[in-house]
Amino acid sequence: MKALILKAFGGPESFELREVPKPVPQAGQVLVRVHATSINPLDYQVRRGDYPDLVALPAITGHDVSGVVEAVGPGVTAVAPGDEVWYTPQIFEGQGSYAEYHLAAESIIGRKPAALSHLEAASLSLVGGTAWEALVTRAALRVGESILVHGGAGGVGHVAIQLAKAMGARVFTTVREVNFEFTRQMGADVLIDYQKQDYVEAILRETGGHGVDVVFDSIGGDTLSRSPEVLAQLGRVVSIVDLAQPQNLLQAWGRNASYHFVFTRQNRGKLDELSALVERGRLRPHVGAVYSLADIPLAHARLESRDNGIRGKIAIAVEPSVDPAQAFAR
Repeated sequence: MKALILKAFGGPESFELREVPKPVPQAGQVLVRVHATSINPLDYQVRRGDYPDLVALPAITGHDVSGVVEAVGPGVTAVAPGDEVWYTPQIFEGQGSYAEYHLAAESIIGRKPAALSHLEAASLSLVGGTAWEALVTRAALRVGESILVHGGAGGVGHVAIQLAKAMGARVFTTVREVNFEFTRQMGADVLIDYQKQDYVEAILRETGGHGVDVVFDSIGGDTLSRSPEVLAQLGRVVSIVDLAQPQNLLQAWGRNASYHFVFTRQNRGKLDELSALVERGRLRPHVGAVYSLADIPLAHARLESRDNGIRGKIAIAVEPSVDPAQAFAR
């Protein structure tokens, strides 16, 4: 099978397309023909060497799979050859998704929502699971509450907006003005152009000084230290960003705030919950660009570049028969 191999930590040129042996499923395992995967910030963080102790080189990386079951090992009963499935591979454990085939434990695999193409499903598995864990499991966002989603036009941000609206929340988001219409379509109620106005002032003005109940941070920087300025009493901050710099959280005491740091865990339950929202028309990932398996280095370079023009996710068509137009037809 063809696979994109990470030879050394570094830039996008560190990948090489090679022929490698196709895996064979053992007990409790499922072999999936990968039709599509996608690109996440975690992908280029792994590639550039942010987690050298957790990634043994050479490696097949990648963190989203949508495809068709090719074969199953002994004891597998949840899926069968020919089933369309989707999932996030176990992060930092075994092979990733930048390959024509992927071997996974039965327990993390879900049935792909029929309403989504493979490109769309692969664009939702990791970011959807992350947003679900952040908003539902950790922040426990409730009907009638308010939330600030930083970076609402991004891969996880545009999904978090939809999820928050489905939960009955009022959604504030920080985006550039060029992305106002897109994030409004995702369901955002209050749009803040962070290039033209201070988001703290804007939120306090919109809420009459009350603030928001939850802040969801996917961009890092000083958002953790500034979050207490926009939090209501007993507010919650959820971050999916690993922080290299110390943050001053002194103001959080006065808000009785709680902080949650999320590194998503893989399980079928979250996928099933996301599938239900998809089938009810409450959630749909947006594919902003499509590349081939061989062009993943170009996709990495684009996602890493500032003001890359991408709304939503970059998807990768691994199976040659996957039509990129499927991702833009809806």
